[in-house]
Amino acid sequence: MRTERNLTRLDRVFARLDREPERPAHIDVPKMSRHRVALFSATLGFYLAIVWLVVVTSWLVRLDWQVMFFRPYQQWPEIHAFLDYYVVLGQRGPTAVMVAAWLGWRSWRQHTLRPLLTLGVSLLLLNLTVGAAKIGMGRLGPHYATTIGSNEMGLGGDIFPSGHTANAVVTWGILAYLASTPRARRWLSALSAVVSLGVGLTTVYLGTHWLSDVVLGWAAGLLILLALPWCEPLIARAEARILDLRDRLRDRARGTFPAPVPVAVPFPPLGAVQDETTAARESLTAARSARSPVYLAPGPHTSRSERSPVTPVGSRRPPHPDRLAHPDRLPRGTASTARPLTGG
Repeated sequence: MRTERNLTRLDRVFARLDREPERPAHIDVPKMSRHRVALFSATLGFYLAIVWLVVVTSWLVRLDWQVMFFRPYQQWPEIHAFLDYYVVLGQRGPTAVMVAAWLGWRSWRQHTLRPLLTLGVSLLLLNLTVGAAKIGMGRLGPHYATTIGSNEMGLGGDIFPSGHTANAVVTWGILAYLASTPRARRWLSALSAVVSLGVGLTTVYLGTHWLSDVVLGWAAGLLILLALPWCEPLIARAEARILDLRDRLRDRARGTFPAPVPVAVPFPPLGAVQDETTAARESLTAARSARSPVYLAPGPHTSRSERSPVTPVGSRRPPHPDRLAHPDRLPRGTASTARPLTGG
């Protein structure tokens, strides 16, 4: 009698995953549309405007000082412990590990490296752009301010724009960028906006950033997300090269190599082939006729009678003892030249 094994909950989960498609067909690569270009241009203009307002020590700098003197961490100390942990959602190390784990699982399920490569490109752009802006403007933070009312620019700081805020926008926004359905993209976009907004305001609450630092950090992270479609061709080429290198290493480990691709040789016309064949045969025949055979002696051809005998004339048999005793007797088989005399 045949019995079937009862499936556990883990077996049912893996069976469900096996029924899912490896590469969903509805996942499309975002392109740089006119709408996205317009958003990128507007965000870039906003970014430059914030920098200009801080450089000229405008009303935005005065607002920074007012918020700093307000000291939110003293106004609401009961949420200080929670926000100390919440701000970790903007730190690059922990967030990159969490998001990379999720995108790595997606890459394994969909058999594509695009999620991980997209995350790597976005973090690289984040380090280059935000890091260069921090070093170039050199603004000091609220805890290290020296002159009340000044913009604290060019004093060797690295606080403008806010790295926590920009990292939160990029790290959590990449999940919405790589979403497979429009509904998931909308929900993840709202979630990443809430998280990045909360991280930025938390840094202002803790007194580690000016308010203008946070605003510029939001703009810097949004610029990177909007510019990612320009990097999609580079990501596709990198994925193709990595997979090709993987296949080569796998073939080398197994001891198998790809079969060489046959090269198409142009075939000459039929008439030319026949002419070449005829010429080759004629040249071969002429060479054979000019060369004398090995088994023939050199020199002109002579008749059989003119050739020198190889062996002495006569019988090759040794003389018989009777022949020696009776020299007049002819040898056997030799006819006499003299005719017998007959009578009558």
